[in-house]
Amino acid sequence: MTIRVLVAEDQAAVRQGLVLILRSAPDIEVAGEAPDGEEAVRLARELRPDLVLMDLSMPRLDGVSATARIAGEGLAQVLVLTTFDFDEYLFGALRAGAGGFLLKDSDAAELLDAVRTVAAGEGLIAPAVTRRLIEEFARTAPAPRAPVSDPDRLGTLTPREREVLDRLGEGLSNAQIADRLQMAEATVKTHVSRVLHKLGLRSRVQAAVLAQELGRGPREP
Repeated sequence: MTIRVLVAEDQAAVRQGLVLILRSAPDIEVAGEAPDGEEAVRLARELRPDLVLMDLSMPRLDGVSATARIAGEGLAQVLVLTTFDFDEYLFGALRAGAGGFLLKDSDAAELLDAVRTVAAGEGLIAPAVTRRLIEEFARTAPAPRAPVSDPDRLGTLTPREREVLDRLGEGLSNAQIADRLQMAEATVKTHVSRVLHKLGLRSRVQAAVLAQELGRGPREP
């Protein structure tokens, strides 16, 4: 299956470099290019790509706001690009529903792998880095408002779904969760979808953050 990617980056030279890398992969197609956040949202609505590769710092509409619109409307998965491991824009993008993040100095192979991973719904790109990100995010970010922290919604999870949520908090992929819980990978994917739906979350990264926050406090019965 070909992955259709929209590249949103305001620096033309950087955008062209990303496009060249993406086009070098036989399973990836560049569906369009956007020099700012407003254009990224417009093209996402028009082209319906599988994934938007989103720079966080852009004119007219920043990457965080653009991510919120694209993820909120369910237009595509969003993989954000950032210069730093941790910054306020990155946290905002995760809250907005981004499926993953990638440092701008990542090499071509890492970029292509990340695109494939996030397009497939596996929002946790690199487990070691992601766990560090989730822990930092959970430690520094303000407590989320409903529906994420709504105890009634947490109570709607089955024991198996709660186990899957806990494993997401460990930064595990679907395949790793399947191995840990002795389940089929397709079954894990179904459980993840149900967890997101029941908790009103936009991405598995948000679910992982919630699992980290729950782990710091009393466990819901």
